[in-house]
Amino acid sequence: MNYTYLVTVHPLWLIGMVFILGCCIGSFLNVVIARLPGLIDESLIDESEIPAPNLVRPGSRCPHCKHPIRWQDNIPLYSYIRLKGKCRHCGGGISIRYLLVELLTGGLFALCAWKFGASAALGCALALSALLVALAVIDFETWLLPDALTLPGIVLGLGCNLFGIFASFTDALIGAAAGYSILWLIYQVHHRITGREGMGYGDFKLTAMLGAWFGWLSLPIIMLVSSLAGIFIFIFLKLFYHFDHTRPVPFGPFLAIAGWIYLINLPIAA
Repeated sequence: MNYTYLVTVHPLWLIGMVFILGCCIGSFLNVVIARLPGLIDESLIDESEIPAPNLVRPGSRCPHCKHPIRWQDNIPLYSYIRLKGKCRHCGGGISIRYLLVELLTGGLFALCAWKFGASAALGCALALSALLVALAVIDFETWLLPDALTLPGIVLGLGCNLFGIFASFTDALIGAAAGYSILWLIYQVHHRITGREGMGYGDFKLTAMLGAWFGWLSLPIIMLVSSLAGIFIFIFLKLFYHFDHTRPVPFGPFLAIAGWIYLINLPIAA
């Protein structure tokens, strides 16, 4: 069977295959989300994963009974649904976050395939989507935006734009520098006026990463969309969940949302 023909002439094949790939990548991202913060800050290590010297070893275990999870219980989407979100051995509940990350990553990958088709831009879009999912969830759960993801993300964005995938290389370089500098200046002004820290240095690096991927002209739009998303979600939580308005909210997830929205709305080169 000529698979090149299928993904070229029948885009649904490409979208379907990329969705499956995204679910598999999402399964790995769950491991990154669970373990990477603990490798940075030992106070965040999940006791169910000890010892966890890296992202690969040891294998995943149930957070309740510590029993190793077998390969057949680690199939993306299928295993979680089949086991109804519970450990096969002790019946303890497994966080729905694992299922949601797999679904989200698969869905974002599929949308990228629909947008960019079989192209170099698709490969770059998939890499960026995976980075943004991991960064958004880690920041939401732990208030960390690890350098281990943002710094390689900056390099990868610049590398893609060596070939002008999403922006010229010059615009990407300026975007990386401007992305960091703009948020650093906002942070300094906010800190001097209020005496409080409005955001962290991880946010500066994430904005620099987005500037490296899309160029400096993207930054005003990304900042606007991320701010609007933050305001909308804040109002929603305040109205329906009586959210404490004095409680700080991580900004990284909103930057990630804005960056992906910008990605999916990029014009396709003729």
